[in-house]
Amino acid sequence: MQSPAFYSFTQDIQRLKVLCAGIASLILMVGIARFAYTPMLPLMQQHAGLGIAQGGWLAAFNYAGYFCGALIAANISDLQKKDRLYRLGLLMALATTLGLALTQNFWIWGALRFFSGLSSAAGLLLGSGLVMHWLLRHQSRSELGIHFIGMGAGIFLTALFVYLIAEQISWQQHWYWFTAFGALLAIPAWFWLPRPNLSGYTVGGDKMMDQPPSKQFLQSFMLAYFCAGVGYAVIITFIVAHVNQIAGDSAYGALTFMIIGLAAAPACIIWDLVARRVGNLNALLLAYILQFTGMLIPILSPGLIWTFVGAALFGGTFIGIVSLVLTMAGRYFPTRPAKMMGKMTLSYGVAQVAAPAAAGVLSQWSGNYHLSIIISSGIMLLGCWLIYSLRKHE
Repeated sequence: MQSPAFYSFTQDIQRLKVLCAGIASLILMVGIARFAYTPMLPLMQQHAGLGIAQGGWLAAFNYAGYFCGALIAANISDLQKKDRLYRLGLLMALATTLGLALTQNFWIWGALRFFSGLSSAAGLLLGSGLVMHWLLRHQSRSELGIHFIGMGAGIFLTALFVYLIAEQISWQQHWYWFTAFGALLAIPAWFWLPRPNLSGYTVGGDKMMDQPPSKQFLQSFMLAYFCAGVGYAVIITFIVAHVNQIAGDSAYGALTFMIIGLAAAPACIIWDLVARRVGNLNALLLAYILQFTGMLIPILSPGLIWTFVGAALFGGTFIGIVSLVLTMAGRYFPTRPAKMMGKMTLSYGVAQVAAPAAAGVLSQWSGNYHLSIIISSGIMLLGCWLIYSLRKHE
């Protein structure tokens, strides 16, 4: 018979493996398959003939795939199906990353970005939902923030790679290296995440009960998340190109994106701690206000130092907003966390489809990214007001 100490040790090892699987999956399916495109955008514009508006459309195709993935996640309750789609997403992330290096056809790129968006939804919604279900079932709520480290780490690592060797290898070779790194990450992401348990009870024998919010709360919450999606999509797509444009040096854009990733890596844990002290919606309101500030700083004070400050604020908050919202969704629906996650992400996804395409066209017309960033900041301000108005429900 196992001793309590040995049982606790094996549970700790299993918990660590599950968290590592989740982090690896987010680095691959979100960091590489989705976010590597941002530091790569200037290189593809310079060496692959990609135009400014086309860059926005490719981002929109990616977000359209993510939107479709969110729609799927919102309509599937079967944990076994979610598990199978999560594993398909791992393979899709590798295939679409590799495919970007094998062609220069814009429409094929568009298809690849669409399917990489699907894989990102599999990682962020289905994968996170499966990890969250395991943690909640094993009564490890406090560690949800650790899982979301993978998003910030993925942004930082892809930006660091481009920053260090941008001029040493071709743009195609960048995608080959991203694929190879992703293949290594896929191993723990696949094998260390257990198949879901369907019992509906925690390991302590307690029944896992859903506590859904009111319909009015959910509608306002989704609209506020839409506003955050607009702010996120415009900045995350064009910040590197914007900084390169104002600085006249491609190294600064990649460095800015690296700062975003570096600030994002610990952000989920920090915002989890803030939420415990002040409540979820108060923490979310603070994150919204700081993201709004971070978005405007590069426009109001375009010097590089202030741009880096704005990047740090943005990186430390956009990912905190995602983490807080998805964690809240998981706690409202512990038996099927990906369902509300998917619904919330549908609103975020609509913004991500429309905003980059509109911003790309607007930026091409105006010759810079200033107006697009200002408009998206205004929409983010509306989101701040919506979150403020929801605090009475907490």
